[in-house]
Amino acid sequence: MFKEKVFIISLIIVAVFVSAGVIDPEFLDSFSSFIHGAIIAHFGWAYMLSGFFFLAFCLVLAFSKFGSIKLGKDHEKPEYTYFGWFSMLFAAGMGIGLIFWGVAEPVSHFMEPPEYIDPETGQAATFAMRYSFFHWGLHPWAIYIVMSLSIAYFSFRRGMPPLISSCFYPVLGNRIYGPWGYFIDILAVFATIFGIATSLGLGAMQINSGLEHLYGLPSSNTATLVIILITTVLFMISAVIGLDKGIQTLSKSNILLAFILLLFMLVFGPTSYIFNVFTDTMGGYIGNVLEMSLTVNPFLGREWYKDWTLFYWAWWIAWSPFVGIFVARISRGRTIREFVSGALLVPTLMTFVWFSVFGGASLFLELEMGADISQAVRQDVSTALFVVFDYFPGSVILSNAAILLLIVFFVTSADSATFVLGIMTSQGSPNPTLSRKMIWGITQSSVAAILLVSGGLAALQQMAITAALPFTFVLLFMCYNLWVGLASEPGESLLKRY
Repeated sequence: MFKEKVFIISLIIVAVFVSAGVIDPEFLDSFSSFIHGAIIAHFGWAYMLSGFFFLAFCLVLAFSKFGSIKLGKDHEKPEYTYFGWFSMLFAAGMGIGLIFWGVAEPVSHFMEPPEYIDPETGQAATFAMRYSFFHWGLHPWAIYIVMSLSIAYFSFRRGMPPLISSCFYPVLGNRIYGPWGYFIDILAVFATIFGIATSLGLGAMQINSGLEHLYGLPSSNTATLVIILITTVLFMISAVIGLDKGIQTLSKSNILLAFILLLFMLVFGPTSYIFNVFTDTMGGYIGNVLEMSLTVNPFLGREWYKDWTLFYWAWWIAWSPFVGIFVARISRGRTIREFVSGALLVPTLMTFVWFSVFGGASLFLELEMGADISQAVRQDVSTALFVVFDYFPGSVILSNAAILLLIVFFVTSADSATFVLGIMTSQGSPNPTLSRKMIWGITQSSVAAILLVSGGLAALQQMAITAALPFTFVLLFMCYNLWVGLASEPGESLLKRY
């Protein structure tokens, strides 16, 4: 009955939300705005402290005596090659977000930094790149690692189902098989649905903007909903194919296509300028990461901090159940030290290169060439990447490649999410039924569509922050349980009776 309780209760909660959005989208928008405002006003500091704690916790684990413990039995080998593993890590963990914000975020910070920095100056450009690194760097991957390490350890090492609730066995014991376990897993489903809906909504908006920019197709809610419908069909097909042939193949293809775009921009763009941006920003990031980690701007720049940093920290936390279970599933056989170093450093470095190339090129056009990239961002943030491509040879090919990249990232993220939601609501089965995955695929696309119709980008961001708050405390409690579990090594299977 466990899997049916979690599945049915989770589906009812999401169905109520979707129904409210269909019946009265204005009420849904105003309600989510109210909840979002209260959370930001009273709990913003909690997001920042938690993010810093998760990063410190991961580093302590990697360098501790626990680092040599394998996520699986001692004799097990990793199932995937490094290339396949990194490809799926990157596609599941960042994907659509990087394509959407790679140009848009640095230019947005450059135009509208906190009030203590003069906009559209060299100082603003430095700030823009440094905080783009900060928002997409070590902290989000640390949040993911806490979740995925816990699931991988208790599942593959201790023989428990790959569920969020399993990670609380050291403290809760057999109570994880009752209401407490149901509550934890339902919270995970809730956070996952709204975290993924945010990314799918962003991806659909940018695909729509790219098609309008290239082919004059109308940019509207209707067009965006059609895009969501078509991509839903595509990721359903991928779900039928399965993990190895579906998600892994798409992830590898996406990484190759992203690398080609990156290499083109690096070669044909302002190469020396980009390397200077990367070097300078990396130095600024390393030198100021502690200060940025604990900055809440109570006196100046409070609104900027609420709109950007708090949104990101909440978004990463909301994504953590999905990414955590998926990354745990593909990381069996690796040691804790190998897992932390690989998942923390490699995707972060790739992200820094991405922002340096695309963000650096856009700031070069703005500052050195007199291009008005900022005006395009002001009018429609989702067009930023395509406007930058217009200044380079083969812009039509580049833009079409970016749209293809977005579509494949959309399909990969949605397919991975349906797989993970199926696991969460199927007693931790590593191979959930196709019907269960289909139900969750349709559900998450519906939530993304409802949020876009009711409030657009703001609604997507607000619901991500709202869904993340309760799960922040779940993650903190999870760290304690993981430490207790590791401290009891070597131990017998914790699995009693499920």
